[in-house]
Amino acid sequence: MAQHKSAKKRIRSSEKRRQRNSATLSKIKTLIKKVHSAEKKEVAEKALVEAVSFIDKTVSKGRMHKNTGARRKSSLTRFVNSLEA
Repeated sequence: MAQHKSAKKRIRSSEKRRQRNSATLSKIKTLIKKVHSAEKKEVAEKALVEAVSFIDKTVSKGRMHKNTGARRKSSLTRFVNSLEA
């Protein structure tokens, strides 16, 4: 267990960061599932806009690597474009 004051603070801040990061990544997974579960193209496009926006915010805050974000956005966009109107 940490003894120094700074080490105790580091434990607290690391835990907060871990929870924030896991909540963010969990929300991204939920938004991706929402896009994939949409049966109509219009619904999928609305869900896609929301998912892409959230992925961009996550990348800009450094919680996800920019290439990972780009890959996920690309995959979702290709899926929505493959749906029939």
